[in-house]
This record gives sequence, structure tokens and C-alpha cells, in this order.
Amino acid sequence: MLESAIAFFRYFIALLFGTMVAVSLAGMVRTRKNYLSVGCFTILFFIVQLVCLRVWGMERTIKIYPLLSHLPVTLFIILYLKQPWLISLTSMFVSFLCCQPPRWVGAVLGGVFDNAVMDHLGYITAAFLMYYFLQKYVLNSARHLMERSLKSCLLFGAVPAFYYFFDYASTVYTDFMYRGSRVAVQFMPFLISAFYFLFLLFYYEEMQKQASIQRERDMLDMQFRQVQTELSSLRQLQQNAAAYRHDLRHHLALLQGLAYKENLGEIKRYLQLVQSDLEAITPMRFCERETVNLILSSFAAKAKQVGIFLVMDVRLPDRLTLSDTELCSLLSNALENAIQACKGISDSKDRQISLRVFSKNSKLCLDIRNSYQTEPSFYQGLPLAKEQGHGFGTKSMAYIVEKHGGVYRFSVKDGWFIFQATA
Repeated sequence: MLESAIAFFRYFIALLFGTMVAVSLAGMVRTRKNYLSVGCFTILFFIVQLVCLRVWGMERTIKIYPLLSHLPVTLFIILYLKQPWLISLTSMFVSFLCCQPPRWVGAVLGGVFDNAVMDHLGYITAAFLMYYFLQKYVLNSARHLMERSLKSCLLFGAVPAFYYFFDYASTVYTDFMYRGSRVAVQFMPFLISAFYFLFLLFYYEEMQKQASIQRERDMLDMQFRQVQTELSSLRQLQQNAAAYRHDLRHHLALLQGLAYKENLGEIKRYLQLVQSDLEAITPMRFCERETVNLILSSFAAKAKQVGIFLVMDVRLPDRLTLSDTELCSLLSNALENAIQACKGISDSKDRQISLRVFSKNSKLCLDIRNSYQTEPSFYQGLPLAKEQGHGFGTKSMAYIVEKHGGVYRFSVKDGWFIFQATA
């Protein structure tokens, strides 16, 4: 009597374990209502299974078990949790696969002690431990993989699905597995190896996509910072212009007073002073593109503040494959890195940056070189960042050039760090 009660409790735990793994994998929210719904669903279909066991016996009940358990669980996920049929089926197949380790633990304990009760108790204990492990370490990651794309869901569920059909075909509906057939023994290892190979290919493809997305994010971040620099420059110019407009009437009054006195020398001196002030607040003009002028003016001012001798020769072609945003991002990152490298040089006379932008064979060519304190190291053609969280600028520069089918090179020669690009 006790053995039968433990056996029935084991079957209930098996149904509850499989159902909870499936609905958790499908993304069921942990609420009291959902737990009650799953509990009532499990009890209802366990009663249905007991009735079938009573009417048709164990052998027939096992053969129709997919209709009594697996199909209802799949429909519950589709109808109650509102999940797509592919995620619902995959969750069910994976939950079936997760039921196997507790079954193996129970079988081992039952064989060691030669006792069916130990088999049942081993299964029950292993099921609780397995569910805790899956809930804490596996289910969230597996769910994200399923929801990532159709391809990832199909690959993730393929092995559990094949195992499901193979298990029922070779052990429940036939005795193919127990006959010791070589085909039966080798089928699952071959299948797992094949899908492992496919998974590696898929994983590599996904890693490439993630790397591309990360480069896009880095570039967008750099472009955002570049826009902030432009806005900061514009605000500074507006403030300077507003201040100068405010002072203009004072200048005119002073000039009028000097004119009444016919003091021509003072007027000339004062006009030269005003002209120099105007030049100080007027952006330097390097080319015809205003956004590029703003960026270059901003970095020219930065270089001057820290005592860096900056020479720029910018001759942009009429047509560019790069957008203004991409060109400004490329120049901003290059000049920012150059200024950072020069700032570390103790002797201000050695702080030098040279920028050349020109056109050759209908291609935009960029050559920027700067002096440095410490010679940089390189990895896969890119300079290594010395601090954590740095190095995105050079990656963004490389990405922009490669995006337009161009070529680039970072190098060191005769005390100069050189970046050259053609796009």
C-alpha cells in the first residue's frame, strides 16, 4: 500500500515537474493566479491519467501519455500564456528532456538498493533539485535564446524534439532500443554531434552579428558625443556673439568720441584691437562644410589650451561617400586620441599634431599623426587602450572606414603615431 502511494506521488511529481519547467521556460510570470492555474491544471490532468490507468491499464496509458500530458501542456502554454506554437512545442520538448536526469537518478538508486521505493524516492528528490537548478541557472537564458529568433528557437529545440520522438518510437511503441540494434545505439550520439556542429556555426554567426551591433552602438555613441561637442561650440559662439553685441554700442561710443577729437591713430589702434577680438570668437575656416569647421575649430581651441602645436590642411572633395556625421565622427575620434596622447608629453615643444585631408583618385584620404610619450602597442591592427572602457574611438574609426569599403592603417614611425585612411 505504501509503495503504491509513493509510486502515484512520483507520477504526480513527474507531471508537475514537467509542467512547471515547460511553463517557466515559456515565460510564465510568477504570480499567485498563475501558480494556482498551473496547480489546478496539473491536478485535473493527473486525475484524468488515473482514470485512464484504471480503465485501460498501464501499458495503454503509457502509449497515449503524450495525449494525456504533453499535448495539454502545449495547449495550456498557447491558450493561457498566449505564446506562439513554436515556443510552446519547444518548451514541452525541453521539459521532457529535463525529466530524464531525475529518471536516471531514480533508476540508479533502485538498481543499487534493488528496491522500487528507492527508485521513486530518488526520482522525487532529484526532480526537486533539478527544478531548483533549472530555475536559478538555466531557464532565463534558455528563454532568451528561444525568443531571440526563429532560427535560434529551431536549433535549440531540435535535439529535445528528436530525442522525444526517438524515445517514444524506440522504447514505448516498439522495443527497438532494447534489441541492442547498432542503429539505435548510434543514432542519438550522431544526432547530438551533428546538432552540436550546427549550433557552433549558428553561435559563430550570432557572435559576428553581436560584434557588428556593438560596433554600431560604439559609433552612435561617438557620434552623439561629437554632436554634443558641436552644440557646445555653437553655444559658446552664441554667448560670445551676444556679449559682443552688448558691447557694440560702447565700442561705437568710444569711436565716436575719438572721431570728434580727430584722433586717427587711436581709432586705427582701437579698430585693430576690435578686429583681433572678433577673430578670436569667429570659428576658423578650414573647408566649405560648416559642421567640419565647427569640429576642427573646437579641437584647435582644445589643442591651444594644452599647448599643442596643431597644423591642419583640409581640402575636401566636392562629393563624399561619408556623411557629414560620419566624417565629423572620424575626425573627432582621431583628434581626440591625438590630443590625449600629446598631453602626456612633458616638454610642450614636443607636443605636435599634423592633420591632412585631401582627395586622390576620387577617394577621401586622411592622414593624422601626433607625437607621444609612450609608444602604443597594437592588437589585430588596432592600438591597445591602456585604460578599461577606452578604445571605442579607434574601433569606431575602423568601422566607419570599412563600412564604405575603405582601408585604414595605424602605425608608428620616427616618433610619430600615424593614422591613415582612404574611403
